[in-house]
Amino acid sequence: MKERIKETVLANLETVIDPEMGMDIVNLGLIYDVDVNDDGFVKVTMTLTSIGCPMAEMILEEVQKSLQGITGVTGMDVELVFQPPWGVDKMSRYARIALGVAL
Repeated sequence: MKERIKETVLANLETVIDPEMGMDIVNLGLIYDVDVNDDGFVKVTMTLTSIGCPMAEMILEEVQKSLQGITGVTGMDVELVFQPPWGVDKMSRYARIALGVAL
């Protein structure tokens, strides 16, 4: 059950778009971890492309909205971290191709 919840959480997070990058936060590599405990409580550890991201509040609200209503989720916490710092090396191959970013 925990693995199914985690897969659903990640799928829902793919619907959250970073408006400045025009790409979802999963493929951008902004999601560092998704942990689901035995009671269905979900903890998402994530970052932003920059510490001073002007869209931070909106992105965090969209993350929380995307997790609401998932069967089996009893609660959630979204932790915003800046260590390790985000970089283009965290992006998926798909995101790098779509955005024309070379490593």
